[in-house]
Amino acid sequence: MKLLRNICRILVGIVFIYSGFVKGVDPLGSDYKFTDYFNAFGMSWMGFSTLFFSFLLSMAEFLIGICLFLNIKLKTAVWGAILFMGFFTPLTLILAIKNPVTDCGCFGDALILTNWETFWKNIILLAMTLVIFYTRDKYKPIFNFLEQTVVLVGTVIFMFCVQWYSFRHLPIVDFRPYAIGKNISEGMAIPDGAPHDEYAITLKYKNKQTGEVKDFTEENYPWQDTVNWEYVSSDQKLIKEGYKAPIHDFVIEHPELGDITQEVLEDNGYTFLVIAYNINKTDPENQEKLNRLAAYAKDKGYRFYGLSASAADDIRKYTEANQVNYDYCSTDEIQLKTIVRSNPGLILLRQGTILDKWGHRDLPEVEELQNKDLASYCLQEQQAITDRYLIYSLIMLYIACIFLYIIRKYKRMIK
Repeated sequence: MKLLRNICRILVGIVFIYSGFVKGVDPLGSDYKFTDYFNAFGMSWMGFSTLFFSFLLSMAEFLIGICLFLNIKLKTAVWGAILFMGFFTPLTLILAIKNPVTDCGCFGDALILTNWETFWKNIILLAMTLVIFYTRDKYKPIFNFLEQTVVLVGTVIFMFCVQWYSFRHLPIVDFRPYAIGKNISEGMAIPDGAPHDEYAITLKYKNKQTGEVKDFTEENYPWQDTVNWEYVSSDQKLIKEGYKAPIHDFVIEHPELGDITQEVLEDNGYTFLVIAYNINKTDPENQEKLNRLAAYAKDKGYRFYGLSASAADDIRKYTEANQVNYDYCSTDEIQLKTIVRSNPGLILLRQGTILDKWGHRDLPEVEELQNKDLASYCLQEQQAITDRYLIYSLIMLYIACIFLYIIRKYKRMIK
């Protein structure tokens, strides 16, 4: 039983840590998902609170997971886990039956599960959580009260820093199909032999003598018996979902040139794309810098387009008011939100491969790009960011170790 208790504690803790972290590194992704939930359940008036719930949910999950995994504040943590599972298990059952949102978003973009997969996952987690809950008095912590408090405070600070940085800039870990280094064309491709969607088609025919309307399948409908039967209607139901490419519905529609998607993705040169899914929510403060980048790109012979899902009139008003010197094309809003978590954001492509992306607070200056090979520049920038993350992590780990060392030394001195 002791082994079973600890296995349950560790596994549930890992799942909560993972779920909280992948949401925490992408707070705007969770924000969009909460918006989908509220709209699906007729609660669009709650839209003002989506970002708050995004921060709160990932923080709570990560904190509960750390407590369970390290066996600290366990009695409080397991109550939190029970409340989580007690709320989300029936919710995911409703989602599985009604399917108002196709992906629950429980693991962000890191792991996509169907609603039924999510429900059965929650059933297993709920069972393990109940084991922890009913045996909570048998767990003995290895840290004293002060040490547990330090770990909790450190966890909150760490997670909030991750959330805030990812919100202000871009996710520190990108699980989406549009991550740096991914090729859009490859993400849109469907492998040979991949299964297709399967549908059950129901055909309704009315008996001309009796007036009875009867359902038929494609195998037995009376298409030849026009004397006795009259066609009424048909409908189809998805019975088995086929392979779905990671990237779909990505189309760049130029207002004059039409569909230029393949033209852009196959270009051997560089292409800059400004992502503004909603032009009315775009901060014009960055437009002057974008105009300078567009002028630089045109001087170098690079493509430079804006992508938006906004109405043509809204785009026209914005471009005229801010003297935008590049064309805006139409693209699906969901795809734009997925490409970059910023409005506006900027990505750099070459032959469909994403070389780099920037949020509106980190747009490069033209001087940084002058007389440089853009591919090499992007690699250097990504390495610098990786080194920065590593240094920050080591500093926080060092501080945590120092705190724990001081606490243990103080404890020995008291004894």
